[in-house]
Amino acid sequence: MSDTIERIKCLIVGSGPAGYTAAIYAARANMFPVLYQGMQPGGQLTTTNEVENFPGYPKGITGPEMMVELQEQAKRFGTDVRDGWVTKVDFSGPVHKVWVNDVIELHADTVIISTGASAKYLGLPSEQHYLNTGGGVSACAVCDGFFYRNQEVVIVGAGDSACEEAHYLSKLCKKVTMLVRSENFRASKIMAERVMKTENIEIMFNTETLEVCGDGQVVNQIKVIDKNAKEEKIIPATGFFVAIGHKPNTDIFKEYITLDETGYIINVPGTSKTNVSGVFVAGDAADHVYRQAITAAGTGCMAALDAERYLAAME
Repeated sequence: MSDTIERIKCLIVGSGPAGYTAAIYAARANMFPVLYQGMQPGGQLTTTNEVENFPGYPKGITGPEMMVELQEQAKRFGTDVRDGWVTKVDFSGPVHKVWVNDVIELHADTVIISTGASAKYLGLPSEQHYLNTGGGVSACAVCDGFFYRNQEVVIVGAGDSACEEAHYLSKLCKKVTMLVRSENFRASKIMAERVMKTENIEIMFNTETLEVCGDGQVVNQIKVIDKNAKEEKIIPATGFFVAIGHKPNTDIFKEYITLDETGYIINVPGTSKTNVSGVFVAGDAADHVYRQAITAAGTGCMAALDAERYLAAME
């Protein structure tokens, strides 16, 4: 435990578009924000090869490059950007107590949670390889579907989100093969019927992915197994989309912050406020619907403005 306790006016937990945008607004409001980047500095966008749907970049930009620019902008206005991640909090009293790396204790007047959510993957080594190369594995059809226009892709998942993403891809791609590991969809009836009626979507039930195959840089086929027939098959595809859900990075807050049944933070509608006074949320830690960089940035702005108004009311 540290001998001295640092008092912070505005503490931002997590980076990414939400955290950095909150930092920009908080710094410009003379809130002297301190931002801890977390275990994945820059958030999910650091694994995105190309970002073409964020306003202001007509030629596109890579996810890592965008995060560098956002961080530089936050620093320009005075944000103290630090390495490390928050491992424990105590929001039981009037002082918001936060511990970084288990040893550094901070007391914050306001806290903005922007820890994001992590996409769930199948856990295949080949899947991770092509995720790292940026050559064909994605967990966001809306983000990356554009790059697969008129191509054949595979998507894994059985819920509403998977059906929605498969339907989205069907408007762009020549063919979409949907792999469902069980005998039935978990999706609502209306969503399941929508994909089943879509001409260029082929659904393969009781089918499990064995390997994402390619030339080392880009994906060109998917190896699967029919669990009933015990028969392996090869599906030609240049894109492999995983839609088996996201996990919000909110476990350390659950003792004090109200979460929904899947772990997302519940905010006061129309605001970034949580159930704890002086604690706000931005980005995918509270958003299980849109999950876009631009919406995360917007809620980062909201959180900083809400925190500023909170501090003004406390003076």
